[in-house]
Formats: sequence, C-alpha cells, structure tokens
Amino acid sequence: MSDLTLAVDIGGTKFAAGLVEPDGRVVAAERAATPQGGDAETLWRTLTSLLDRLDVPAALAGVGVGCGGPMTWPEGEVSPLNMGGWRGFPLRGRLAARFPGVPVRIHNDAVCLAVAEHWCGAGRGSAAMLGMVVSTGVGGGLILGGRLIDGGTGNAGHIGHVVVDPEGPPCGCGGNGCLEAIARGPGLAAWALAQGWSPGDAATEGDLYREEGTATARRLAADAAAGDAIALAAMARAGRALGVAIASAVNLCDLDLVTVGGGLSQAGDLLFGPLEEALREHTRMEFAGRVRVVPAALGQDAGLVGAAALVIEGDRYWRPGL
Repeated sequence: MSDLTLAVDIGGTKFAAGLVEPDGRVVAAERAATPQGGDAETLWRTLTSLLDRLDVPAALAGVGVGCGGPMTWPEGEVSPLNMGGWRGFPLRGRLAARFPGVPVRIHNDAVCLAVAEHWCGAGRGSAAMLGMVVSTGVGGGLILGGRLIDGGTGNAGHIGHVVVDPEGPPCGCGGNGCLEAIARGPGLAAWALAQGWSPGDAATEGDLYREEGTATARRLAADAAAGDAIALAAMARAGRALGVAIASAVNLCDLDLVTVGGGLSQAGDLLFGPLEEALREHTRMEFAGRVRVVPAALGQDAGLVGAAALVIEGDRYWRPGL
C-alpha cells in the first residue's frame, strides 16, 4: 500500500488532481480546463484523462475529493451549480469503482479549502476557526474542538448564505440579502456597473471573475486601489458585508480565527479594512473581541491539500463510520 493520497479538486473553471504525501506536500499535479457546457460523460472523461496524465500508482492510501455543491453527503452524488452537465452524478461511486479497495471521500470544495488552512496553512494550531472562500461564490468550513464540523447534511460552515441585509439583492439560493449575493466577485462587479462604474485597464487577461465578458472583480479592486470612488465603495460594501457575517459566526461559535481566501481576498486592505471595522462594531462581547481575521496562506494547491486531508487526517476531518 502506497502512502500517497490521490486528491481531486473540481471547480467550474478547472479540474485539478494531485498526489499528496502524508505531510500534505503535493508531489505531482495536473490541471485541465473545465469543459463549458459539457454533458455528464464529457466532464467525467475530462477527469479520467487528467488522472491518466498524472500516472496514479496502483496502490494508494485513498482518494479525497473537493467539489462544488450542492451534493448528497457523504454519498457523493454531485450537482455543481456551475456545471450543468452533472446533476445527481455519482462521482464518489465512479471513483470508487476506478480505485477499488481504498477509501474515497468527497466534500464541498470550500470545506476542503478550510481544512487545508487548518491542517497546513494560516489556521494551524487553532481549535476553533472558520475558513472562508470569497470568489465567484462565498463558502466556508467550520472547525470546532480541532475537528471539522459537518452538520446534518455536510453543509455546516456555509457562511455564504448568512443573511447580512434582509432587504438586499436576490441570491442564487432563492433568498435575499445573503452574504454571497453581495460579496461574490461577479455580483460585486455588477453592483459597481449599476452605480456607473467604468472599468479601467488595470486587469490582466488572466482575470478570474468575469461579468458579461468585460467587468471583473479583480479590475474593480485595481480601480479601487487607483482611487476610483465607485470601486472603493464596492470594496467597502463587500468588506462590511463580510464583517457582519463573520461577527455572527464568531458570536455563535466562539471562534479564535477566521481565514479568508479566494481571489477577492487579494484586494488586501481595500477589503480587510472595512471588514475589520464592521466586525468590531458587531463583536462587543469580550470573548468575541479576541477573534483574528487573516488572509489564507496556501496557494493554488490548497484544494488538493484539503481533499487529501479527508483521507490522511481522517480522524479530524472525516466522520467515523462514513
């Protein structure tokens, strides 16, 4: 039996697969663009081709997977919102058939990013933390007592649907005023456009957050850094929404630490400044005031590291008996 774990990270932009050592080190990785509009088997073939390129050893410690939701957990039938070709797709079952005799464990991709930060990143040593991702969506994972908290359906820590403004914009979940509706990259860019923002030229061709092919959240952050008033207001709006949501989580769960990752977090003080201001306004109890909010520390391999941890550190990050 090899001590290597196969890790898979599935998102709307890219698929990634890697081989991970017991200490969390990614020793080999392959990536491929997600087929846009692909049907179920096209998506599956993209993944299997990626695995073939990776040259996975015959013996593995197990397979860990992070995938966008929703999904049935722990059964691992996935229906990612940004991959219409997979609806109730038996991803865990397909991988278990390809790699028989080893554990195959799947969780939400944002949960895996939180797990990665707790295991190997900015959250190391914290007994009570929330790991967040602010990207094309807003998600998270919750660690209490040094262990991942799954909740009844595997969705604990899903801070993107904490309501921060009941009169706010509609959310993809069907509600109004969710954190995700306000702070997700494309939604933030759309808000700025509606206020009259005219995007500058600071963004690169590699922008991750595109809204109707032109405006991007990264460009919005660049324009804010250059002093654009509407862009500054947009970043402050997102930061304050994040601060309010985090305050609710801190007051509820008595957290030590919150890590914030994803592309929008790279805006630095433009986002974290208003975030901290709103957080401190709403954490007046002494126990809540001690929380620290820090940028996530791991880079592009974070999803693979977190997926591997479901196997390697299963006593902390996977529920016994599943």
